[in-house]
Amino acid sequence: MSALSHAPQTDSGTRAPRSSAAPSTPPGVLARLRRTNAPGALGGLVWLLIVLVPVYWVLVTSLRTREGFFDANPLAVPTRPTLENYRLVLDNGFAHFLWNSVVVTAGATLLTLVVSFLAAYAIVRGTSRALRWTFSVFLLGLAIPLQATIIPVYYLIAKAQMYDTLGAVVLPSAAFAIPLTVIILVNFLRDIPDELYESMRADGAGHWRMLWNLALPLSRPALITVTIYDALNVWNGFLFPLILTQSPDKRVLPLFVWSFQGEFTINVPAILAAVILSTLPTLALYVLGRRQLIGGLTAGFGK
Repeated sequence: MSALSHAPQTDSGTRAPRSSAAPSTPPGVLARLRRTNAPGALGGLVWLLIVLVPVYWVLVTSLRTREGFFDANPLAVPTRPTLENYRLVLDNGFAHFLWNSVVVTAGATLLTLVVSFLAAYAIVRGTSRALRWTFSVFLLGLAIPLQATIIPVYYLIAKAQMYDTLGAVVLPSAAFAIPLTVIILVNFLRDIPDELYESMRADGAGHWRMLWNLALPLSRPALITVTIYDALNVWNGFLFPLILTQSPDKRVLPLFVWSFQGEFTINVPAILAAVILSTLPTLALYVLGRRQLIGGLTAGFGK
């Protein structure tokens, strides 16, 4: 039976005229259209171009020769790309300075995590008024600029006979990373239900067992967050390595790029190749943990 036989009829028995309107849009499409923020999408696209164009320029310029840098369209892909600039960077001790940065970053980040996690647990689970004041002291640490303390830090490092060592960079870097790390971990640990702690306490668990078997596993997203954040800050740190070290073999990658720029001032492609090589480790770290980074930073702030 055809579809026309099912058309509704009027009281006189004639068929009702078919509507001339176009077929309706699916509800899901309409909902997505209503949620579309056209100005926001346009602004995001503009911002994406603002970010990507310099990155693209740095990449294509690092593949040019020194002579080709001056006589070519800056945004055009080089007709004869070369990796000679990267070889030049690697031949100037890049691997050694990369290792120094890895040692400093790993040492400072590990020290920050251990101290901050213990302090955050004590603040959350402690009941004394002194611990509350301790949290206020960590909040106050966010207001102290790093540049304002460089002279006292230099004096302390010199008195401790640690000047011109990698440890001289590790300790102050960790000290300035602890306040924000404690705040992030405190907000995350406060989201753990008290019932879990009470159930473990009923089983005879002490604070160290609850710290290791309960707080640590549940705090994994926050720990990954602060690890990435602190590692990026220490990796890109410039002031402490500049002031607290002197020997060329104690340089980290930011100092290496700075000295490399002074040595090869007119070789812009080689300088940009050094910038790209020094950025790759942090870029890989961010890509691997970007979800945990955002999730951990926003934990606890919605309450």
